[in-house]
Amino acid sequence: MHCRLECFCLLSAGLIGLPMVGKTTIFNLVTNAGAQTSKFLSGKADTNVSMAGVPDRRIDFLSALYKPRKTIYAQVKFSDVPGLVRGASQGKGVGNAFLDGIRQADLLVHVVRAFDNPDVLHVEGSINPLRDVETIDLELLLADMDFVEKRIQRIEGGKKVTRENASELALMKKILAGLENEIPLRGIELSGEEKDLLVNYSFFTDKPVILVVNTDEEQFRAGDYPGKKELAGLAARRGIGLIELCGLMEMEISQLPPEDRDMFTADLGIDSLGSERLAQAVYDSLGLISFFTVGEDEVRAWTIDRGTDARKAAGKIHSDIERGFIRAEVAGYRDMAELKSMARLKEKGLARLEGKEYVVQDGDIINFRFNV
Repeated sequence: MHCRLECFCLLSAGLIGLPMVGKTTIFNLVTNAGAQTSKFLSGKADTNVSMAGVPDRRIDFLSALYKPRKTIYAQVKFSDVPGLVRGASQGKGVGNAFLDGIRQADLLVHVVRAFDNPDVLHVEGSINPLRDVETIDLELLLADMDFVEKRIQRIEGGKKVTRENASELALMKKILAGLENEIPLRGIELSGEEKDLLVNYSFFTDKPVILVVNTDEEQFRAGDYPGKKELAGLAARRGIGLIELCGLMEMEISQLPPEDRDMFTADLGIDSLGSERLAQAVYDSLGLISFFTVGEDEVRAWTIDRGTDARKAAGKIHSDIERGFIRAEVAGYRDMAELKSMARLKEKGLARLEGKEYVVQDGDIINFRFNV
């Protein structure tokens, strides 16, 4: 039987970057939140937060096939913090205290400006994407350094330093030495025991990062912008994702009727908008996959880590299904896309019963059998 009880796996991405780079525009594109944007530095320190569905053509197909009352995509929480400026860690601009709003984010989306618009002044006075990336990287490193220094002071200022605190103190001093040499936490070699000591902490320089380059329409159509080669090299060296989009153009496209949007994207020679690719890239970068439950009531994507077994996947829907797990009836999305019927899949032996140790694959369509 299908379980209809609600259970969400909240993944989170924090949007960062200098002011006036188009972060809030991109936030609005992925979330449809309608947050206020401005052509001028406002000095605001508010964080915008909203959920975004992860575009998935498989869900689109299954929804068209089953015509359910509800269609639910995988969800990612996006947080858009005010722009950082050079020296924010020393209190310049509006400082960086608001970074605590994304300290627990699973991933950082760094929006970098390539577009040149005389009506929207660049805080550094010129367009230089690589310089801007290095500026934000330094501010995040300094934010981590401040966090570590305060933790060291708290431990050393305690009445008694326990054995566990002593181990943590040594580790924090090791991390601080690395940060002082401009080595991000991800570049500091840690033992398994040291990683365990950090399990309750969250550092900006240890998070996965996706670079989003915000171009103008001319740059996007030409496939070129200032510093493209340098940014591509940096992304390749770090093994991070890089997405190019034109925020202003995509905002205009988003306001068109669906049939006109398709015509516009076809004219641009692209299969999907950059904002859609961003939501999917966040999902993929965190090593996540989706399995689906289908029916007339609901077609839904469920988020799990790659390598999750069937019993744990059942728990994503509800703990009762995990506890009372009997079998998982599994069919592959590709087979469903070809035959368009669960009955036909069963006739051809393409819907199979799997036990609790079965490793769920991306795109599996699953009906859990359980008894509670």
